[in-house]
Amino acid sequence: MVQQTKDRTVIAQEIAALGPWFHNMRIGGIETAPGHFLGDYPAVKWKAFRHVVPEDLEGRSVLDIGCNAGFYAQEMKRRNAGRVLGIDSDPHYLRQAKFAAEQAGVDIEYRLMSVYDAARLRERFDLVIFMGVLYHLRHPLLALDLLYEYVVGDQMLFQCMQRGSDSVASLKGDYDFREWEIFDRPDYPKLFFVEHRFADDPTNWFIPNRAGVEAMLRSAGFVIEANPEREVYLLRRGERPYLDEPTLRILGGSADAGNKARLD
Repeated sequence: MVQQTKDRTVIAQEIAALGPWFHNMRIGGIETAPGHFLGDYPAVKWKAFRHVVPEDLEGRSVLDIGCNAGFYAQEMKRRNAGRVLGIDSDPHYLRQAKFAAEQAGVDIEYRLMSVYDAARLRERFDLVIFMGVLYHLRHPLLALDLLYEYVVGDQMLFQCMQRGSDSVASLKGDYDFREWEIFDRPDYPKLFFVEHRFADDPTNWFIPNRAGVEAMLRSAGFVIEANPEREVYLLRRGERPYLDEPTLRILGGSADAGNKARLD
């Protein structure tokens, strides 16, 4: 009993040293963010859409982009996923994720990478998790293009904060140059730009309405298979409706020789 108490004390000290936590994980029976402003987050959100992910992932590969402390990565391992890779651009979150995975005894690989580095992975994944990242990016459509072109092999679990109208406009395929009124409709696809801060976060750059999210996803080549929650979508890689040239050519580089051949 004394040894168990000591172990719990040590774990509590390590959790505190790695704080602050955004994911409320349970490590050794201790919650990492018990006072989270969203409640038991992200577990409370996961409960609302976990049914769209197969209970048994049968060894499939998973990439968790913007993995934070690794809540979703661990959930995928619990569902029998094979290789699970989590990437994040913040080393603070990766330290938390590695610690949480070690304590849980799960084999998850973590790398310090940005979504813009997607082509460097040189690998397509059966399931890509892209939750709560898009609105933190200065180049959101670029990120979706890179994911479509280089890492999404089959499905993507996607979430993005939304504001504005929840309605989606029924639009024509084209409009005359003199058209003005359509842009004033609240259900027209919109992407609100945050010049300074939103929710006291300097990385909240673009916040779309629902029509805007869905239009961007379709434009990048994704098919919406399910929308179990207002902000959450299960997507499948489909056919891109229009693209004048691959993204890495636009950026002036290529991920590897194979990609170079593809771009040529």
